[in-house]
Amino acid sequence: QTYAPKLILLDITDISCIRDVAREILNCYGCVDILINNASMKVKGAVQSISLELDKKIMDANYFGPITLTKAILPNMISRRTGQIVLINSIQGKIGIPFRAAYAASKHAAVGFFDCLRAEMEEFDISVSTVNPTFICSYHRQPAPANWEASIWK
Repeated sequence: QTYAPKLILLDITDISCIRDVAREILNCYGCVDILINNASMKVKGAVQSISLELDKKIMDANYFGPITLTKAILPNMISRRTGQIVLINSIQGKIGIPFRAAYAASKHAAVGFFDCLRAEMEEFDISVSTVNPTFICSYHRQPAPANWEASIWK
């Protein structure tokens, strides 16, 4: 069956609304066949220059957001014994580089979670894939001098 597309806005860093969005999607369509986790946020700067608040925001966007959405959709996939979950991650989830500590840490955490999930979902015939591309060109907001918090990539 073919469904008309429906636009649903989601701020992946707002963990409190993710379950409601997932419920809205499931109520509208009944199921999700393929979930592609592709949202990401990164910052470049020395560890001592990045605030703990920004570290947490990066972790919300790159780790807690995708796993919260996945956990909200997963029971439906398990009950149907079918589905695909894809994490578009980063090579930095495997190899850290200087001035990207928060980003690399969040991507390492996501790889670990989705590797474990892959093993757990095998018995339910649910496919879990992680894609770790190298550097890509994405939207960037240029920071003001000495303002690392504004140096966020989305």
